Amino acid sequence: MTLLAHDRYCDEIAHQVGQLRALVTSGADLSVTVPTCPDWSLEQLVRHTGGALRWVELLVRTRAQEEIPQEQVPGHGGPEGQGDAAALDAWLAETSEAVVGTLRQAGPDAKVWGWTGALTTGFWARRMAHEITVHRADATLAVGRSYEVAPDIAADAVDEWLEIVQWGQRTLPPTPARDLRRPGKSIHLHATDTAPALNAEWFVELDEGVIAWRRGHEKATVVLRGPLTAVLLAFYGRLPLDSPELEVLGERELLEFWRERATFG
Repeated sequence: MTLLAHDRYCDEIAHQVGQLRALVTSGADLSVTVPTCPDWSLEQLVRHTGGALRWVELLVRTRAQEEIPQEQVPGHGGPEGQGDAAALDAWLAETSEAVVGTLRQAGPDAKVWGWTGALTTGFWARRMAHEITVHRADATLAVGRSYEVAPDIAADAVDEWLEIVQWGQRTLPPTPARDLRRPGKSIHLHATDTAPALNAEWFVELDEGVIAWRRGHEKATVVLRGPLTAVLLAFYGRLPLDSPELEVLGERELLEFWRERATFG
């Protein structure tokens, strides 16, 4: 597994914030419930996403060596009032400029606190690129619009999600992810629309207390096939398994088992 370049993650954060801003100012109903994050409205999702970026900007800018409480982050909650698309857009623009500038200036190797023990700015650039990639999907799907993401980012997001699940199984107290055990069972993800050089296939074994995974084509208990964006969103629980662009071969229940239990904690 090879990480993308630090500047690539920074570029993607800027791009994704731009796409989210375009959605916010497109006339979308900011009060609509987000089906994939049902506790949030679209506006709450946007505020959460921008707040996370501002939190990371402060962590990196100050080279924090311990977690900073969110209430100490300037502008974390977003603009005052509700339902003001223009104010949200301006807040997101300011957020993007700050976090991308701070990450670029720091480079990938500056030491900073991180919750997985990966104590560098490179961890945060990657994490925020995928945080906003997936949450923009939540926002886009909530208003019934189409969603795509660049193949290199989508493939790296699958890698990172598998790494996070492994970390949660090793580190967190009992959570649903700790129950991701099915001796002899495995999952194969197969993107059908990417160049061979990307190697956008994954084999995930659920034999032990911590999942094992690798890139490549191998026979598995269940196979999830389709365009890479759809595979990513389905594996993340953002797209139904019966979506027309997807094909499930083998024990569908195993994929459902995964989606129920693969969490941050």
